[in-house]
Amino acid sequence: MLNLNLFKNIGFPLYLFIYLIIPHSAITETLKVDFIRNLENSLNKRDLEFIRKNFRNNENQNIPKQFSKIVNDFPDSKWKLKRLKSNIPNKELLRIKVSGEKIVNGEMHILESNFDYIFSILNGKIDESNIKNLFTTIRNDDKKIDIIFKIPDKVLTGSKYDIDIILDKPLEEVIIAGAIKPHQINSFFEQEILLEPLPSGGIFKMTRAPSKPGIQIWSGIIAHPEGMITFTKSIDVVDEI
Repeated sequence: MLNLNLFKNIGFPLYLFIYLIIPHSAITETLKVDFIRNLENSLNKRDLEFIRKNFRNNENQNIPKQFSKIVNDFPDSKWKLKRLKSNIPNKELLRIKVSGEKIVNGEMHILESNFDYIFSILNGKIDESNIKNLFTTIRNDDKKIDIIFKIPDKVLTGSKYDIDIILDKPLEEVIIAGAIKPHQINSFFEQEILLEPLPSGGIFKMTRAPSKPGIQIWSGIIAHPEGMITFTKSIDVVDEI
């Protein structure tokens, strides 16, 4: 049985990939296969000076700082990049996957993050970048928890929509705890989420999208006798679908 006293009135850090690193070759403003390969290598080699030189404005300080936090929490994290065709004029699109493992108190924590990175190039440097379709999990259950995430990728402005985090296996006498909340935009990496008992076997929430287009981010946690799962999901809020 899960001892809920362990989680009462405490917060749990969630690692949110809101600012991530995509260095750029100043030789050309057209991405090529060699560039993607070199870019991927630079990320995996932790070449922070290269990154600073290839971002414009304040991002050349903020992004390396956030990247360093990711590397500190998951020193062996691996980055995989794939270029996709962008349907936004004058924008580049990369599909990025980040994975890593870390042992904490004898337990293996596994990081998996997938997202699209969209940016423009101005004077040979990355500019006006943003992240879409973000989904990140950190879990220490060795994939023993059979969990289903039903969170939309895109919703209409002002519309109601459902967020369902479902444990597929019947709980019987097992007690779980968890919570979900909107992510605070200015809190790049950590925020506290207070756990509550979940007698229904998951998180089931109906919410409403903001009235203006943008990105809404949700962060949450599931605590189970087999382990914990934290998650972060971004949702595009648009005028039309």
